[in-house]
Amino acid sequence: MRPFRFSRGTRLSTVPLAPRKNSDAFLSNRCLKVVASRTLQWAPARAYGTVLSPPSATGEPYWHKIGRWRHISAEQFISYSWQIDNALTTEKKLTTFLEEVLPEKLAPSKNRRLQHIKTKQDFIDDVVKGLRKAPMAVKLTPHISSVIQWEHALDDPIRLQFVPLGSGLVQDHAKLKLDSLNEKDDSVVDGLVHRYPDKVLFLATGTCPVYCRFCTRSYAVGNPTDTVTKDPLRGGRRRWQKMYDYIRETESITDVVVSGGDTFYLPPQAVKEIGETLLAMPHVRRIRFASKGLAVVPSRFLDPNDNWTATFIELSNFARTLGKHVCLHTHFNHPNEITWITKAAAQHLFQNNVIVRNQSVLLKGVNDDVETMGTLIRTLADHNIQPYYVYQCDLVKGIEDLRTPLKVILDMEQQLRGTIAGFMMPSFVVDLPGGGGKRLAAARETYDEVTGVSTFKAPALLGKKGQMIYEYHDPKPVLDTIPVPIRDTKPIPAYEPTVDPEPAPQPKRVPVQTPQTPAYPVWRDFPRPAFPDMPAVLCETNVPERNLGVATA
Repeated sequence: MRPFRFSRGTRLSTVPLAPRKNSDAFLSNRCLKVVASRTLQWAPARAYGTVLSPPSATGEPYWHKIGRWRHISAEQFISYSWQIDNALTTEKKLTTFLEEVLPEKLAPSKNRRLQHIKTKQDFIDDVVKGLRKAPMAVKLTPHISSVIQWEHALDDPIRLQFVPLGSGLVQDHAKLKLDSLNEKDDSVVDGLVHRYPDKVLFLATGTCPVYCRFCTRSYAVGNPTDTVTKDPLRGGRRRWQKMYDYIRETESITDVVVSGGDTFYLPPQAVKEIGETLLAMPHVRRIRFASKGLAVVPSRFLDPNDNWTATFIELSNFARTLGKHVCLHTHFNHPNEITWITKAAAQHLFQNNVIVRNQSVLLKGVNDDVETMGTLIRTLADHNIQPYYVYQCDLVKGIEDLRTPLKVILDMEQQLRGTIAGFMMPSFVVDLPGGGGKRLAAARETYDEVTGVSTFKAPALLGKKGQMIYEYHDPKPVLDTIPVPIRDTKPIPAYEPTVDPEPAPQPKRVPVQTPQTPAYPVWRDFPRPAFPDMPAVLCETNVPERNLGVATA
């Protein structure tokens, strides 16, 4: 264990603060000295400054099922530099890897459109076709490559997220766009999205440790593909400076989400710089670093030779001394992504007081059933990762095969709510197309299951956005799932009507006119309330039963 100290001369050694009402209530006397000039001086940290070493955890070497890594030790596999050096980053590297790991004959798929893929070569050929059409380039870490069950590659939920099959792709819905959330138009400066009144999205990088097929920023993230010419984030620190200036001048901003790309790809010094600069702004109270790293290369959190984790822990600890909040938002979609290394990494962050939240995306064939999503939520909660959001899949081009109807997320929440402690129950949300922000799926204004169109409002947004009606469109129905046969069922006996030898005469039926009654009582069914000036229209209007307890004359 070692106490941390920011280096001498860092801009955090003296942090000028503008006078703010009750601001001192948030400060720790242990680490901050308030002087008459309203200047906060950094003092050596004590309790919050201790960074605990990673736990010495061991488990089954799950990467040994991959032939090329059969002799790799846990120490080597945990190395972040080894993970990066052995990532599958090109079509050639991927196809060579598939030649090694795939069996000659594949287990059949439940997807009708993949039934013709039966051999290793069939699969590889179809992957190449998929990469030609996909909006995202391929990039897999050894961790992700090792948790895919390659003998069941056609239907494996991890493979579905990262490796496209040409036969599995579906024609895009007409409403799909590359920038479906309208982030470029909502950017106040390049890479800084200001949509909510008090929150901004700080896009620090355009690179990730892996590339997800369903990336909502496929317009900018990763290498160009055959179908998408990227609009990458350029400028680095020069661009960051403009973003800092805007946040510093806009005092209504209290919450900053640092994302990309993936902040895991930022060097430790860059994480420190961004965090320090934002924490030095008095009005910024919360900083969230978004990273899929814990899900796709968790070993970095345990690597003793990598400083990213220690830097982040130090930043989180220092924020606490300011009464502020720095946390990590990660992205698990399936329980199979979680290994003993993941659990050890999560425990290391928990022991060092780092708050970790998870954001999942609802994906067809991956986690669109109650059992899988429930298992994921409970597993995350058991390892101190708070389930935060479950997103309806965005209207992004090239991923129509992964989208689900809105009804799926509505039914899923209804069945899961009450089975898990409320503070560990995620919010099931739709990130509205066109930049309407996140809204609870259950808060839709309308939903027509026949047309597949649902509508939402976002009154909290400023200007015209707060007055707009936003539409989400379900995917087009695709017949792709093989029906499961019902087995061990007894035959239904044939219907044999019984006829009386002398049937009794039937009385003549008189049609009965049933008056249309409302779903619940109306005011006219009760004595008039003791409000003689009440408008007559209210006396004829249906009201919920809980509002009927009005004193009567």
